[in-house]
Amino acid sequence: MQLQFCTGAQLPAGYAGDAFVTPRGSRNRTPARGDTVVRVGFHGGRPVGFEDSPTGFLTDGGTARFGRLVGMTQLPDGSLLIGDDPDGVICRVAYRPA
Repeated sequence: MQLQFCTGAQLPAGYAGDAFVTPRGSRNRTPARGDTVVRVGFHGGRPVGFEDSPTGFLTDGGTARFGRLVGMTQLPDGSLLIGDDPDGVICRVAYRPA
């Protein structure tokens, strides 16, 4: 549904230049698929791998979901806003150093 390249300081330094993708997912599969945020790592301008990050949108082993993700944007501070379709919720994602 949406792709956003990471340029901000609210995400870990190793994420700079990586892309975040919100694939729509299926609403009638068990276990559910999609409805996640995927981080695509880039090195030298080429994709080198991917992982779900952040996680937690699919719960109970894929039998329940926390929203259906539809879009994303990056705020000036570098955090990501991720929109949810059915509930009208917007999640803000920002990482803090430990």
